[in-house]
Amino acid sequence: MTLPAVPVSTLPEQPPTAATPSPAERMLDRALRVAGGVVTVWAGVLLALLDLIFATWAWETVQGRSGGLRALLGVGLVAAGVVAVVATTVLLGRFAHRSTGTRWAVVLGALPWFLVIVVGGFRTVEGDLALAGDNVLGLALIVAGAVTFAVLGFRHLVTPPDAR
Repeated sequence: MTLPAVPVSTLPEQPPTAATPSPAERMLDRALRVAGGVVTVWAGVLLALLDLIFATWAWETVQGRSGGLRALLGVGLVAAGVVAVVATTVLLGRFAHRSTGTRWAVVLGALPWFLVIVVGGFRTVEGDLALAGDNVLGLALIVAGAVTFAVLGFRHLVTPPDAR
């Protein structure tokens, strides 16, 4: 018993063409992309402030302990802090890319993050210092955040753009 042959076309299928957006839709899209960029910048500032607060709190917590508990607590806080910084930095980079639609959008979150981290290393008029030189946890968080932003930026720049 044989089955009937199914007709097969030798011509490649043409993808459906998308309708061109109206001027109002383009204006709305542009406004949402700008709003996404503004949210990304403020999220970079907030993320850096939270990193500085966590680094300062964790370092003070470790300094108050002695012996093996100090080492165990220090390693745990460093590991948790580095994982948190890497995870939030990746989330910020993905949000920036998706909300603005551009591959270089990771810079919108990275620049304010770096500026706040650098400012956190300067002493205020009152003598406060958010990021001291002996704060190993803070230095680990800075390195983790900087490397993650660099990898995200490189990854977004070398991947081919999405077909629109």
